[in-house]
Amino acid sequence: MFPLSPAGPIEMARTRAAVLAAGLLCALTARAATEPGTPVRALVVADQETTLASQMSGRILDLPRRPGDAAKQGETLVKFECAEPKARVDMAKAELQAARLQHEAKLRLQGLKSASELDVELAAAAVDKARGQLALTQAELERCTITAPFAGRVAKWHVKPHQTLAAGQPIVDLVADGKLRLRLNVPSAWLAWLKPGYAFEVAIEETGVGYPLKLDRIHPRVDAVSQTVEVEAVFTGDTAGLLPGMSGSARLARAP
Repeated sequence: MFPLSPAGPIEMARTRAAVLAAGLLCALTARAATEPGTPVRALVVADQETTLASQMSGRILDLPRRPGDAAKQGETLVKFECAEPKARVDMAKAELQAARLQHEAKLRLQGLKSASELDVELAAAAVDKARGQLALTQAELERCTITAPFAGRVAKWHVKPHQTLAAGQPIVDLVADGKLRLRLNVPSAWLAWLKPGYAFEVAIEETGVGYPLKLDRIHPRVDAVSQTVEVEAVFTGDTAGLLPGMSGSARLARAP
């Protein structure tokens, strides 16, 4: 094998120039990305949305609202098969009734000097215990139905009817009706001039239309890696045709 000849002065100079050019290009690109007016990706989100999960283990009996259906606040979205919890409630009611009868009997015996004060107090404690047990079983029974916490539309089913679930498993995504918001990440350097109330426009790709907005809030934390901060804006005009999940580009030019 022949030894490799060391690079000459011309090659070394070319290498240095290439490295300097690459570094300059990166610096210019990073600076351009933080210049006001640079397009920023934005996402349309609902004012409220949530994923409803199972609070118990059991089999789904029915999902009354399908994806796309509207649901009023308090309307049932999920029904579980609950023969066992209902039976426990009936048992607890019977035990409470028995405890009350026992307490009443002890009170009558106390009036006849045939029961002590301790007997009466123990009977009263048994009534309180039975009442608490009934409240517990009724709370378990209430988990057999999941209702809408706010008015909206069912966005997604994570499960199917008659499927057996474990506690904590996602079931339904619910998206609120009404106000929509715009969420975007802007360079943290813009915080020097970007304030709540700032007006701008976003072009949504799915509709091909521009929509006016006003900056509503700036999140209180800067991402240390990307040097960006998340902000939210509210639409100030007609939002007909917009749906959560649509995206587009916004240009935020620094005000003179």
